[in-house]
Amino acid sequence: MPPTITATDHPLEKLTADAVVVAVGKGPDGVLPTPGAEAVDRLLGGRLLPALADLGARGGEDEVTRLPSFGNGPFPVVAVAGLGAPDASGAYSNESLRRAAGAASRALAGRRSVVSLLAAVGGTPDADRLHAVGEGSLLGAYEFTAYKSDLKANRPAPPAEFTVVVPGAAAAENPLRRVRAVADAVALVRDLVNTPPNDLFPAELAARGAAAAEKLGLSTEVLDEEALAAGGYGGILAVGSGSTRKPRLLRLTYSGRGAAKKIALVGKGITFDSGGISIKPSAKMEDMKSDMAGAAAVIATVCLVAQLGLPVEVTATVPIAENLPSGSSYRPADVVTFRNGKKAEITNTDAEGRVVLADAIARAAEDRPDILLETSTLTGAQLVALGSRTAGVMGQENLRDAVIAASKRSGESMWPMPLPTELRRGMDSPVADFVNSTADRFGGMLVGGHFLAEFVPDGLPWAHIDIAGPSYNTGAPWGYTPKGGTGVPVRTLLATIETLIAD
Repeated sequence: MPPTITATDHPLEKLTADAVVVAVGKGPDGVLPTPGAEAVDRLLGGRLLPALADLGARGGEDEVTRLPSFGNGPFPVVAVAGLGAPDASGAYSNESLRRAAGAASRALAGRRSVVSLLAAVGGTPDADRLHAVGEGSLLGAYEFTAYKSDLKANRPAPPAEFTVVVPGAAAAENPLRRVRAVADAVALVRDLVNTPPNDLFPAELAARGAAAAEKLGLSTEVLDEEALAAGGYGGILAVGSGSTRKPRLLRLTYSGRGAAKKIALVGKGITFDSGGISIKPSAKMEDMKSDMAGAAAVIATVCLVAQLGLPVEVTATVPIAENLPSGSSYRPADVVTFRNGKKAEITNTDAEGRVVLADAIARAAEDRPDILLETSTLTGAQLVALGSRTAGVMGQENLRDAVIAASKRSGESMWPMPLPTELRRGMDSPVADFVNSTADRFGGMLVGGHFLAEFVPDGLPWAHIDIAGPSYNTGAPWGYTPKGGTGVPVRTLLATIETLIAD
């Protein structure tokens, strides 16, 4: 069962839990206490802050210091989470709180119930601060155990109950309800990304996405290989041709009451990417089970929008295939004809994401949406340019910048990227409209954006979010981010849609 989160305005001394979480900042001479830390310090007879100094706590990001209360409070353990250094005004960002809450959740495995005083940082919290504390707490408590055969009842499981202390707890109910919905959506993405490819093949991903949508009353459509052939989806069929597990196209539609805008979501669903005939090196190929993270994100986002009942129409178009080498695989030098009639010469079968997305974007555009948002683990060049935690965003500039602004509010790191015209010239083909991959390795992330742009109709605002690095954490957990699937960019997609509705 997912963890619960509630709010209370009861005095600290009247609350009971297995642990209490407070925060401190990083100062030049040691920790900087916050109101929550000071309250617990008073409750413990002035012992907390001196103990932190004795233990060498610095208040840095991802630092969590656990101390016993020795029976001096209604909780056996105090977890002190670092916020890092404050800004010039002495304030801490909401993302600092989100990360601190997540780090505390991870550090409190084995403690079932947790009282959090993090919302007290910065005074009376607004909805954004409650979202940050709540999201960090719940996302940090995520774990994926579906394939653990030796799970024991007495294992140190993540916290299952969070209580956030805020003044006027009744007013916090709606923000925390949204927090719960967001955390569920992110967990869905993480679960799908973490599922091994022998169990999450194209038909299964389509079935799971449709099942999640149908629970919320969305309309669903799944095209199998015969329907794809009849519909002219040459790109999806080409990429999926090497696998015995055939491709699918999933369509999910939510029509909110009072909708004034129609938004198209598109997400890449390569359930495993070997590179096809242009095969990848074997090292770390197992990480390619995450190549459907964009698909998982748009599935979860349309479900989240429906759960929140937003006044908007959203359709997710999800191309799904498995890219494997075999005697029936598509080849370098093949020419693929897409749904909109354009043709691409295949120069690299490992540049397959853009090939399936071309069909999906063409289909999504037929609905005449007002906005098109696409996300995909499209290029390794994204990691070269921006690292493993920052996504690159391309497309129509106003919408691109709106996505960046939404990412800052949501806490998902993104950076605006250009689409230089000279890179498009490198895509010219002597036999088709363009090639799917250029020989020049420079600007690879941007070339991928140019390829997708070929399938966006003139006048349709669109944005492409390359999440090759941020969607899958191959390193150690940090903040509220676990190892494996992260759930990026669900929170940014939601924040973008909410901004578009408000405009």
